[in-house]
Amino acid sequence: MGRVSSRYDRSAPRVRGHANGAGRPVTGAETIGLPRGLIVLLGLAAAVVAVAGLRVFAEILAPVLLALMLTVTASPLSTWLIRRGTPAWLAAGALVVTVYVVLIALGTALTVSVARLVDLLPQYRTQLADLRAGAAGALTDLGFDPQRAGDLTGSLQSGTLTDLVQGLLGGLLATASNTLFLLAVLLFLGLDAVSFPARLNRAATQRPELVGALRSFAGGTRRYLLVSTIFGLVVAVIDTLVLWALDIPLPLLWGLLSFITNYIPNIGFVVGLVPPALLGLLEGGVPLMTTVIGLYCLVNFVIQSVIQPKVVGDAVGLSATTSFLSLVFWTWVLGPLGALLAIPLSLLTKGLLVDIDPRTRWIDSLISAAGPAAGPAGDRRRSGRAPAAEPR
Repeated sequence: MGRVSSRYDRSAPRVRGHANGAGRPVTGAETIGLPRGLIVLLGLAAAVVAVAGLRVFAEILAPVLLALMLTVTASPLSTWLIRRGTPAWLAAGALVVTVYVVLIALGTALTVSVARLVDLLPQYRTQLADLRAGAAGALTDLGFDPQRAGDLTGSLQSGTLTDLVQGLLGGLLATASNTLFLLAVLLFLGLDAVSFPARLNRAATQRPELVGALRSFAGGTRRYLLVSTIFGLVVAVIDTLVLWALDIPLPLLWGLLSFITNYIPNIGFVVGLVPPALLGLLEGGVPLMTTVIGLYCLVNFVIQSVIQPKVVGDAVGLSATTSFLSLVFWTWVLGPLGALLAIPLSLLTKGLLVDIDPRTRWIDSLISAAGPAAGPAGDRRRSGRAPAAEPR
């Protein structure tokens, strides 16, 4: 009996959640007896399968995730209305209508502006022909064969640019089916958003870590969109005034483009710079294009690539490197919408994979602008309490 008891005692520390001989809790990997390296490889393999699934269903997931982000952002409106005694159905209707109006206004402005650009481009046939001839002559002076130089500059013609913009407009119109799907998802999410805070409160009694992670994601998404919207409006106004002063066509369109691309972290201003710089080249040659690029870099680079990432990082708790890698990853997975949703999706992933488990919160120190010990969130994590006070 003594030998049996001794053998049982030696195996007792293998039980999950109990301390081993060294006085520390036994992890799941030690419980099942798998090497930690193998556990890491299995996790990486599961991540690859999950990412592959996201890419396969990106066409459906991207509108759903956009609808989720918009609903989370606008949900405080319905909460505020209900606290003022508004019926739940009316609060849900106000939430849905508000989001619809914003989307329709942006979509209409963008579509009308692109249509005006399509009508404007044929006026630059002469300028494009001169630009093409000058570029071909410069390549010939550098030693290129004239035929080869002509082939390289063949895309610099009005018809090609017009086809490109018309293709962009056609792509916008072709997304009508996805837009209808997005509006439908928004409708149902808006209806559920009214009762969701109460359901979260009930779930918090049994899963406080999960509820805390979801509330942290919601609060971080709202802070990110608030900061990006404020900076976007500032940049859009300045860009519009600069382009109007330089007499660049359609300054309101390029200001709107600057506002939209401001939600793309780090490199959004580059996307918004290309069209006005091209029009500056056609309107006034290289000097005007250089002026547009210089002023854009002075305004947009300083605000969007220096000041804004710092403010966004402090607001949502993601470092500049993490934000940039999020942009690359989610764009690769979900396409263009992934660029707009990069930060919110990273916050959601962080909440579900890192914040939900106390054993993985050390990762915050590696991916956050400030370590997990900074601020109220860090105080909660050190004390082991769920962030129940996060905005809903």
